[in-house]
Amino acid sequence: MHVRKPTIGLAAVLTVTFSLMGGQAVAAPSTTAPSEVADSAVAARVFTYDASGSAEFKSAVDRGAAIWNESVDAVELRPVAAGQRANIRVLADNGWPRALPTTLGNGTVYIGRQAVDQGYNTIRISSHELGHILGLPDRKPGPCSSLMSGSTAGTACTNPYPDTVEKAEVEDNFSSALAGTGGAARSGVMIVD
Repeated sequence: MHVRKPTIGLAAVLTVTFSLMGGQAVAAPSTTAPSEVADSAVAARVFTYDASGSAEFKSAVDRGAAIWNESVDAVELRPVAAGQRANIRVLADNGWPRALPTTLGNGTVYIGRQAVDQGYNTIRISSHELGHILGLPDRKPGPCSSLMSGSTAGTACTNPYPDTVEKAEVEDNFSSALAGTGGAARSGVMIVD
C-alpha cells in the first residue's frame, strides 16, 4: 500500500516562514530518501466515482478503485458524496465492457454483462476499465500479468492489478498533467474491452 507523506512540504513551509519572520531557521538533516522526496512532491489528485448505476457490480467497482489506490500515488479514487457530481460514472449494461474517457480522470465506464456471462472476472473488468479513465490504452494481445491486455488474457485470468509499466504510465500521466506537459486521455473515444 502506498502512503503519502505531506511532512516534507510542511517542513519546507515552516523553514521559509521562519526566515521571512526574521527568525533563524536551521534545516534539519533529512532522513528521507531522494526517491521518497520526489514521490511526495506531488499530492494525489482525487477523482470521485459514482457506482450507483453499476447494479450487481458495485462491490467489484469499489474493489477496482481500491486496487488503483493501492497501486499508484498520483491518483486517489473515492466514492462520490451524496448530492455531488462524480468525475467517473460507472454503469452496468448488457453489452461488452467499455470506457468513454472525456478528459484524464473523467468519463464513463460500462461494466458489460456480456463479458461477465462469458466468464470474465468482474474485478479485473472494473480495474481494466478504470485504467482507461486513468489514461491507459488496451495492450492486445497480452499476458494475464498485464491488466490492460483485457480479454486477450482469457477467462481464466483473474489478475486485477496493473503491472509495473502500467503503474508508471498512470503516475507519469498525472505528473505530466499537473506540469501542463501532456498526459491527456483520448477524449471522446469509446474504448471497448
